[in-house]
Amino acid sequence: MNLDPFSAHRHDRDSLAIDPATTALLVVDMINDFCTPGGAMVLPGAERLYPPQNTLIAAARDAGMPVVQIIDSHRPGLRDDREFRKRTPHAIEGSWGAQVVAELEQRPEDIRVLKRRYSAFYNTDLHLTLQDMGIDTVIVIGVVTNICVRSTVHDAFFHGYEVAVPEDCVAATGPREQISSLYDIATHFGTVTDSADLIRALADGVPVRNREIPA
Repeated sequence: MNLDPFSAHRHDRDSLAIDPATTALLVVDMINDFCTPGGAMVLPGAERLYPPQNTLIAAARDAGMPVVQIIDSHRPGLRDDREFRKRTPHAIEGSWGAQVVAELEQRPEDIRVLKRRYSAFYNTDLHLTLQDMGIDTVIVIGVVTNICVRSTVHDAFFHGYEVAVPEDCVAATGPREQISSLYDIATHFGTVTDSADLIRALADGVPVRNREIPA
């Protein structure tokens, strides 16, 4: 990977082994308000994520991995929801906007974690749940790369998890933000890969290699 001088000071390996027994798939904020026309603040092009996400979700389930639906969900009627100081009100608890898009296959056994801030770990029971399942590695997919996905990746790293992000299963607010976020993840927080390599890793036990993201 062609790195800037600061990011070049990394010690860790360039590949990551994926053990389905100790890995969970986190699906971040694939909800109507962010992905479906008519939502409160729709990310253009979010629908392109559905095919690779569904393929990866199916492979994860086949391998016995837990699938965790991370759902932005804000309680109505709060005096001062801090997130709404910066963002249009969205994902109100119980509303259509806070529902996972119909295009993604869900199952009753999927774990659901509701969050009210960008990170899936902030003041939720996600870390406790993953610990109780013996998870040490998380694969993070969803929207948006430079906000909720990135915040979740940061906190996963801070909690000691190995982190993998398939670049074809996440989308940012623009090309610059996508590349910048993936570059930072690859150099400081985890491993950037794609869904095909992850599926191959689940099937054959081959480690995934960290992607070369342009500096």
